[in-house]
Amino acid sequence: MVYFIPTPIGNLDDITLRSLKLLSECHTLFCEDTRVTKKLLSLLSQRQNIEFHIENYISLHSHNEKKVLESIDKDIFEKSVAYLSDAGMPCISDPGSYFIKFCQENKIDYEVLPGANAALLAYATSGFSNPKFVFYGFLPHKGKDRENGLSEITNSKYPVIVYESPHRIDKLAKELATKIPHVKACFIKEATKKFEKRFIGTCEEIFDKLETSNLKGEWVIVIDATSLQDGESINKEDIIELDIPPKQKAKLLSKLTGLSVKECYNSL
Repeated sequence: MVYFIPTPIGNLDDITLRSLKLLSECHTLFCEDTRVTKKLLSLLSQRQNIEFHIENYISLHSHNEKKVLESIDKDIFEKSVAYLSDAGMPCISDPGSYFIKFCQENKIDYEVLPGANAALLAYATSGFSNPKFVFYGFLPHKGKDRENGLSEITNSKYPVIVYESPHRIDKLAKELATKIPHVKACFIKEATKKFEKRFIGTCEEIFDKLETSNLKGEWVIVIDATSLQDGESINKEDIIELDIPPKQKAKLLSKLTGLSVKECYNSL
């Protein structure tokens, strides 16, 4: 049996009793980073006054999971083993999905436990009432892929949840303030940790606040592009169907997507 166990995203007390029980019974752990997992178990052991008896730590991350699993002795799964990503829910912007498919294909029993998840925490914190939302994960770092990603999240019909690193949060805040300055958003830094910080307001207001703030830490952002929409939002298809010259369409598409007028014209 393989247990996919969520780990705290900050506050160690967010580990569940069931997770602790299963970890105390496992002798083998697959880990996104063995160093992070060993440190986590050491802290949990001290805080929860519990002993773990892990005999084997196996590094399993997005760059090696196929190679490791194809060469593993499947007898190992006759006993209880667990998989832990560094923080939060496995498979959600974290490794683990290939391991799930491996279990399915090899008829290995597995179970995914409930636990901490930064995306859901952030959406609940935002106060946005739309029952539908989109989880985007991390945006591409640069180039056309990033422009396309920004276009998707800024023109979404539903609120969008995005993860961002401290190295690019200022860049993302500036991009959002430029493209959708009056759209409501919620930025959360270091969720559940001692120095958790929240910024709620329009993208423009939040960008101004971030310029004088400490940006170190992991970020979760909720963007409610629907907050400016009285009706249905306009999209690329709406513009393409307009009975106007291609050059005018290209200018409108450029404003909507962030791409250059030339790129939009060529695509038309």
